[in-house]
Amino acid sequence: MTRLRFRAPEDVATASAAAIEVVAAGGVVLVPTESYYGLAVDPLRSDAVERVLDLKGRPGDLGLPVVCSDWDQVEALVTIPSAFRVKLSRLWPAALTVVAPSRAAVPAGRAGTLAVRIPDNDLLRALLYRVGPLTATSANRHGGAPSTEVEAALASLEGSPDLVLDGGRLAGGLVSTMVDLSAPEGRVVRSGAVAWESPLDGQNWLLLEH
Repeated sequence: MTRLRFRAPEDVATASAAAIEVVAAGGVVLVPTESYYGLAVDPLRSDAVERVLDLKGRPGDLGLPVVCSDWDQVEALVTIPSAFRVKLSRLWPAALTVVAPSRAAVPAGRAGTLAVRIPDNDLLRALLYRVGPLTATSANRHGGAPSTEVEAALASLEGSPDLVLDGGRLAGGLVSTMVDLSAPEGRVVRSGAVAWESPLDGQNWLLLEH
């Protein structure tokens, strides 16, 4: 397991080069998000997605959320209904995840949908710009609490990632809000850090972890 500092803009180039190599080989990267550490793999690789599920002890019928650097990466993966484009453009980047129809079969998704967001973390977005979209499910055993520190995240997993990007102690707080865009006004399936102004009602993706 390789561990690299990831706390300032000057850390991005080295971290990105290492992450590109690990992700291309189907490996797992521990990354800092806006709030907690997450497990990052190529969402299009079924073998990599399985590794994340194994590390978390997570049921295989649950999808994994994906983070993207910008709208181009989002729209390469999912179709955002036109009714939500302006609203999302105003809100993103933010701790706001939306469930939308996937453009193709994606191992990280479920039932023809994928959960995506543009994270409110400048360094992570810079990494994603270079590496591509990655999963960002919380780095903890399934059902456990997410971690704001590297050591706690590593201790909670059933195995080790291949690369650790150490962002120091993270902010923590509320997890990302999750909204299903299949409903006319959007249906909040998990309340969190960002207000969507829609009734709280969740089912299919409610069990998705941050």
